[in-house]
Amino acid sequence: VVFLFVLAMGVRADQPVCASLVQLAGVKDSASQFNMYINGQFRPSTSERMQPVYAPFNGSKVYEVPACTQAEIDEAFESAKTAQKAWSRTPLWKRAELLKKAAAKMREHANEIAEVMMNEVAKPRKAALQEVLRTADIFEYTAEEGVRIAGSLLTSDSFPGEKRNKLALVSRVPLGVLVAIPPYNYPLNLAGSKVAPALMAGNALVMKPPSQGAVTGLVGVAAVFHLAGAPAGLLSVVTGKGAEIGDYITQHQHADIISFTGGSTGIRVARGAGMVPLQMELGGKDPAVVLPDADMELAAANIVKGAFSFSGQRCTGVKIVVVVEPEAMGSAPPLRPKGKESTLDRLLPLILKHTRALKAGHPAEEGVEITAVIDSKSADYIEGLVKDAVDKGASLLLPEGGFRREGNLIHPVVLTGIRAGMRLVYEEQFGPVLPIMTVGSAREAVDVCNGSPLGLQASVFTRSLDDAMILADEIQAGTVQINGAPARGPDHFPFQGFKDSGIGSQGVRWSIEAMTKVKSTVINLPRESYAQS
Repeated sequence: VVFLFVLAMGVRADQPVCASLVQLAGVKDSASQFNMYINGQFRPSTSERMQPVYAPFNGSKVYEVPACTQAEIDEAFESAKTAQKAWSRTPLWKRAELLKKAAAKMREHANEIAEVMMNEVAKPRKAALQEVLRTADIFEYTAEEGVRIAGSLLTSDSFPGEKRNKLALVSRVPLGVLVAIPPYNYPLNLAGSKVAPALMAGNALVMKPPSQGAVTGLVGVAAVFHLAGAPAGLLSVVTGKGAEIGDYITQHQHADIISFTGGSTGIRVARGAGMVPLQMELGGKDPAVVLPDADMELAAANIVKGAFSFSGQRCTGVKIVVVVEPEAMGSAPPLRPKGKESTLDRLLPLILKHTRALKAGHPAEEGVEITAVIDSKSADYIEGLVKDAVDKGASLLLPEGGFRREGNLIHPVVLTGIRAGMRLVYEEQFGPVLPIMTVGSAREAVDVCNGSPLGLQASVFTRSLDDAMILADEIQAGTVQINGAPARGPDHFPFQGFKDSGIGSQGVRWSIEAMTKVKSTVINLPRESYAQS
């Protein structure tokens, strides 16, 4: 039994760890019930209602978290508002010190946190551990980047007709209390990428973790910062169903900025936010465009990695492959000599080879890459998309023998013959399904990419830098990867979506800027003044 479990279940940091979680946590007859974290304390909710967390891989109840009340959410905001006033006056080096201490605690308890994540969201054990360590890296990088965020000095005479008798001191100041809502697919990394820059910028936080991933938030964020010595109220983690408390949190009078990662629910959140600044990432239908001159082995390896990592439950996953056949590219002569294989003929066998090598199973098994999707509703939706495509003429190449599903575990699907009118062209499957379509020109490929209401990322595979740059300019996506799979990261790179995929940019420096606002102090001098050497 691990220390972070004990802490998140209601134990003080200075209490010794013993074998009985029930005795230490004070939760009768249960070692799986956790408490919310408000104003520096782990405690149960006065609602006395618990929300179950089910393991995606077998449907068993693994944890329970409190269903917070509105009064408890009010308390979280009030304590955050109070703590933020003091935190905004805390020197940058001390803010950085807290993040570095939290990173150290996270590394110290990495295996325990990864175990929770594996149980909650069925992330393979190795990938869960990598996510924990990556989040610790974010904390440390943000600490270093944050102390170097500088203001500027403007002089009035740079504007035509003005004298140098005014100086503007331009600085960035915290917004106040940030609402952090991370998703289930990266419940720690995408929480940490909100928490670390918010704290470094001088804000306080109220975090509402995903229902499936709530314990990861309590153990991996709340407990870690508690052990690191975070001031009471600076960070609170409230739990409950989004349908019950989501609007109350995002429309709270003390919410000064919302950082949300998720799906189309974010559009409704944005509409209800009023004048509150937003940082939103709402999913993607990320295409991979393969031109005839591409390195097919490189393309296939990256496409399969991008499509099936974490069972396809990634906003930056490859959601559709758009293969350009050479004989119809613009007005140029055919690029494929007569009798030679088509682009798809060269690409498809490699995709099938890499996909067949993927191991599906329980997330605790060694080498497993494909695990159960988050719940039966998601699995049903994914299966429906595949059925729609097959019914309309698509060819299901994998799994051999037909669609294969065991509970919420869907074995990797590869489909060809995808065309307009099939739901998989523009609906985000968020599962282990790779649809492949062919088009007659690069122009058609761009039209397919831009026909989606989403625009998070895209990939272009080609040996021609000219073609790559032209397509990257024309594709409406926040990031275009050249000869690589879509990815959020490294975490200091800017990350943003166009159209319905989001608002604003993320990435360490960009997040700090999004979580602050500009303030100017103007000094009016009695006469012109020029600095001299």
